[in-house]
Amino acid sequence: MFAEKLRQLRLEHGITQAELAEKLGVSPSAVGMYEQGRRRPDVKTVAAAAKILGCSTDELLGIEQTSDVNEAIDGFARTLERQPGLMFNGEPLSDSDRENLINAIRVAAAITAGRQ
Repeated sequence: MFAEKLRQLRLEHGITQAELAEKLGVSPSAVGMYEQGRRRPDVKTVAAAAKILGCSTDELLGIEQTSDVNEAIDGFARTLERQPGLMFNGEPLSDSDRENLINAIRVAAAITAGRQ
C-alpha cells in the first residue's frame, strides 16, 4: 500500500522521483524502489515524505483509522483538492464543482443516516 500511495501522492503534486529524492535526501533510485515495493524507507524518511506530500504518515502507510463516514468524506475531499486537472464529463472540474460534489456526498450520507 505504501508504494502505491507514495507514487499517487507524488504524481498528484507534480513532483518527479528525482525531486522527491532530493527533498528526502535519498537517491532517485531509492524513491523508485520505494514505489516498486522493493525497498522500505526508515521512519524518518516516511515522516519527511508525508510532510512533503501534505498527508499524514498513516495515510501514506495506508493505515485506515476512519470510523466515521464524515471523516471518510473529509479524506475524499482532501484527495479531490490535491488532484490537478480533474475532469468531469470531459470538462475541467472547477473549485465550485468540487465543492458541489462533496456537498452532494454529504447530503447522500445524511439521507442514508436518516434511514437507519
